[in-house]
Amino acid sequence: MTRDSGHDNFDLALLELVQRDNLTPARRLGEAVGLSESAVLRRLRRLRRDKIIAADISVISPAAIGRPLTIIALVSLERESAAIVDTFARRIGARAEVRQCWYVTGESDWVVVLQLDSMAGYEPFTREMFLADPNVRSFRTLVAMREVMSQAGVKIAPRNAARSK
Repeated sequence: MTRDSGHDNFDLALLELVQRDNLTPARRLGEAVGLSESAVLRRLRRLRRDKIIAADISVISPAAIGRPLTIIALVSLERESAAIVDTFARRIGARAEVRQCWYVTGESDWVVVLQLDSMAGYEPFTREMFLADPNVRSFRTLVAMREVMSQAGVKIAPRNAARSK
């Protein structure tokens, strides 16, 4: 958010708070940032309308629903074109196992994060998505042993703190 965007430190403070818990009542948010409940509600409506708040979601524990295994696949394509990239993105995005996916630069072309019930569930995925795709040159698999940190959201600093040393 730029200074010209019309977002001030109140907006930034509200965004920081709702990232942690979007069910916090407007009254408590107002107390925390120094605004009335109605002012908080107006600001939150505007932030949602302007797509600054892109979604109001609940973060589910994968292990609690039987998907304790996190796998990161680094995928390299044989060649790249707009059509090939778009096709791969559509195919990978349609899979329920895929929780995050980035088209990247560097040694790999794609970073794909999957949430699975077991390694046995990963093998059919690799066959369908990687081995059967003639444009996938190679893939490497990283298996997460333990989640050390997983941070949803964006770190938000008030404007005067953004330039601190």
